[in-house]
Amino acid sequence: MGTRDRMLDAAAHVMRTRGMARATTKEIAKESGFSEAALYKHFRDKTDLFLAVLQERAPGNLRALLTGLTDRAGKGELRAVLEEVATEALDFYTETFPMAASVFSEQTLFTAHRKALQERGMGPNAVREALAAYLKAEQRAGALDPGADPDATAALLLGACFQSAFLTHFTDAPNPAPTDLVRTLLQPLVP
Repeated sequence: MGTRDRMLDAAAHVMRTRGMARATTKEIAKESGFSEAALYKHFRDKTDLFLAVLQERAPGNLRALLTGLTDRAGKGELRAVLEEVATEALDFYTETFPMAASVFSEQTLFTAHRKALQERGMGPNAVREALAAYLKAEQRAGALDPGADPDATAALLLGACFQSAFLTHFTDAPNPAPTDLVRTLLQPLVP
């Protein structure tokens, strides 16, 4: 295993167990067996580390799925695509919720993290925007009711996934089936 991979594994472990707010680059470097200076040769800052953990160590690949989503409009069954999105979102949010939640506990860290994500054109809003763009394309293709609001539909599906992930950690209850979430959401929206 290479240096960067060991650093990412260490960062993922520290962030999962301590949360992003309490995970320091010093702790991550120590956990990985490298110096902080070595860490900064591979990552610009803690936000870079966090994003790399989300992209490379979280289950599945929600970002890759959403990147090509609009190209799939009109080419498959809307329900099946949304079930795929819900499956990825549930896995992603369930895995990353403990890491990310702590960032809200420290205003200075939160402000810096939000700014860094905006500068990189990333953040949780990008997920909703990508899904809404896909839904708008499906609406134009006739697969989604013309009166449906694609932005609200994306927010409802992703919000249900996020809330389910939160409850899974809070209550130990399993996540609902993605098929149930999508079926319930789409029932009044599909012509």
